[in-house]
Amino acid sequence: MLSLALNTLRTRRTAFAGSFVALALGVALITVMGLALAASLDAPERRPERFAAAPVVVTGQDTLRVPTPIGVRTQKLAHPRPVPARTVAALRRLGPVTEDRSFPVRAAGGPGGLVGHPWSTAAFARYELTAGRAPGAADEVVATGGWARVGQRLRTGHGTVRVVGTVGDLGFERAVFYTDARAAALSPVSTRLVVAADPAKVRRAVGSGARVLTGDARRLADARPDRDREALTALNALFGTAGGVAGFVSVFVVASTFAFAVAQGRREFGLLRTAGATPGQIRRTVCAQALLIGVLASAAGCALGGCAAPHLAAWVVGEGLAPGWFTIGGAVWPYHLAFWTGLLVALCGVAAASWRAGRTGPVEALREAAADGGALTRGRLLCGAALLGTAVVTLAVTLWTDPADLLHRKTYVSRPLLLITAVALLAPVLVRPLVRLLAWPLSRLPGAGGTLVRESAAAAVRRTASVTAPVLVMVALTGSLLGATATLDRARAAEVRARTAADLVVTSDGGLGPATVRRLRAVPGAEVSATAASAVHVLEDGVALIRSEARAADPRALARTVRLPLTAGRITDLDDDSIVVGEEWRHHTVGQRVTVWLGDGTRRSLRIAAVLPAGTGDNGVYVTPANAPGAVVDRVDVKVARDARAATVAAALRKAVAAEGRVLPKEAWLRATSPRADGTTRAGLLLVLGISLLYTGICVAGTLAMAASGRLRDLAALRLAGATGAQVLRLVAAEALTVVAVGTVLGLLVTAFNLLGMGVALALLSAPVVLVFPWPALAAAAAACAVLAVAASVLPAALALRRGAVAGAGVRE
Repeated sequence: MLSLALNTLRTRRTAFAGSFVALALGVALITVMGLALAASLDAPERRPERFAAAPVVVTGQDTLRVPTPIGVRTQKLAHPRPVPARTVAALRRLGPVTEDRSFPVRAAGGPGGLVGHPWSTAAFARYELTAGRAPGAADEVVATGGWARVGQRLRTGHGTVRVVGTVGDLGFERAVFYTDARAAALSPVSTRLVVAADPAKVRRAVGSGARVLTGDARRLADARPDRDREALTALNALFGTAGGVAGFVSVFVVASTFAFAVAQGRREFGLLRTAGATPGQIRRTVCAQALLIGVLASAAGCALGGCAAPHLAAWVVGEGLAPGWFTIGGAVWPYHLAFWTGLLVALCGVAAASWRAGRTGPVEALREAAADGGALTRGRLLCGAALLGTAVVTLAVTLWTDPADLLHRKTYVSRPLLLITAVALLAPVLVRPLVRLLAWPLSRLPGAGGTLVRESAAAAVRRTASVTAPVLVMVALTGSLLGATATLDRARAAEVRARTAADLVVTSDGGLGPATVRRLRAVPGAEVSATAASAVHVLEDGVALIRSEARAADPRALARTVRLPLTAGRITDLDDDSIVVGEEWRHHTVGQRVTVWLGDGTRRSLRIAAVLPAGTGDNGVYVTPANAPGAVVDRVDVKVARDARAATVAAALRKAVAAEGRVLPKEAWLRATSPRADGTTRAGLLLVLGISLLYTGICVAGTLAMAASGRLRDLAALRLAGATGAQVLRLVAAEALTVVAVGTVLGLLVTAFNLLGMGVALALLSAPVVLVFPWPALAAAAAACAVLAVAASVLPAALALRRGAVAGAGVRE
């Protein structure tokens, strides 16, 4: 059987080339994603940066810890607590204490992300003056890097300052150093101290009121100490999602391609049966062919994936999605996973086909008609129907129990895969009616060409279904993924627009000081509502500590500038003993009391004053400023009085805010804050779609090239019947376009089903419903498939026609 399998592969190498290419590329995709996933599992430990030379660092509590029956649950506090005054006094008795402060600085013409510190802390990061001197007055600063020069005057949100010195850029921050007194005035609360004393004595003095950091643990006092782990967590999700989709696409296409390759050899199987081969021998021959192709293609795919993985790592680093140190490591398990998966897929792809091959009767050797009979087996029908039913039932159950789950990225990325598989399995049932429908206009044209296109595509069900499978994947993934993100973005934008009643919005990246807020409130003709970002934590079911983003605001001012879509209660009922929650909270009945932990970890029992709809998940909760200790005003909504001019009020607001923030008209603010997918989500979609579209495009070309090798005699017959070479090529191109159109229609049906499910979920969540079909992207995907399909069909046909009609009629298939 092995020698027969080898001879068959050598004789029908063109037909099996498509299977080899599809499998090799599929294994390469799994290898690349596996290597990238392995590299994203571990992050190297960072050394201390800002406090590399500090003897002992003491930080206030920055983590909320809530005991539950299954252990302590933790969450990062939105507003870390300062070190208690009693503890600071005890530490001063042990040795010198330096208070560290960090606050945002906005300088006109300066780089973004500037942060201010007291000059006394510069030595702990080993900053050294490269020019000038240390600051000695409130209006003097020292800047890092080369963006500012000595003597330059900077207009900042805290007033105009003069650069009197510069220090080298250490790479982890862009800083401006003030005198200690000026830094204390700008940032009165200090959450970190540096103590020059024995660590053991410091720990005894601190007790449980703060954390003591020494050695490498001092990195926990740096800004965002977990940024590497957070970046790798995002990368892990990115590569996991991309790998799952890539694995699905490769398995899906490879199985379809292998089944089609086996189906093309049914005449040879009939001849073998005529020569006395048993059904078992036929099946073993088919499996041996798959084994040989699987081993060679999987090995080639592993080698190709190993070469491509570093390029993917360089791309994610270049896009800013991964830290600069991210590289592909030396993990071996991705190669094993990819190789054995490829081999298993190859064998599974021919399992059902080999069973059908074993049932091929001797009469098949004499069969000349190319019409497919029994293309939809009972097993395929049952599997397709079961998957379709599962897709419908799970959607209905999710809509009934938790419609918000349909808005999560993992859900709208994975759900289309189930429906794609179901539709592909049922394709033989759908192909004939769709071909006849789409090709009907062609059949009405003068001549027999349109009829030939329609009947040829409808008769060769297996060939048509095999080509439509990758087109279905390409169109359905493009429409479902891009359509889902666009629909969610449009719904979120509509929510923000509906809530915003202000005419002008003042924003600040670093926050607005109390004096600035007072100046804004004093502007004539302006109704001002200042809000601050905070957080509230609640314990759900006694075991899950849930964090909700919160806004702190004066309820009466808020009611004049914001239109909150409340489902119960009134915003004016909000006071220092109450809270406005969302419907997604377990307890959301007006008047009911809930136990919450505020942004600084304070435990409070608050009465529910009003309830917001769940919406797209961005409504958050509202509290008064008294329940958001440490929160800084970062947004001011302004309603212009009827008897005031908007331009005059805007000018007065800009003068009041100076360089501390920006004043934007409502429409400009809505455009600037319009919800859009974050960088990781966009890159993930680009990665998933790019890989899938490239892979399926190649497989479309490969499958059509395989099909062309089995149609040489048909083309010759057309030539003998009097058709010219140009007419034959036009027929081949028209048939390829018809098949692509069938796959496109099936992909659009899958897209419509997924987007309609998301639309129903939005409606149930009381969110705006605006379904967005990404028509430009869908058209581009369909056009790419059409170009590839025409090229892969016409080129082999053109080469075959060069042999001549008589020679082509006698060619061995």
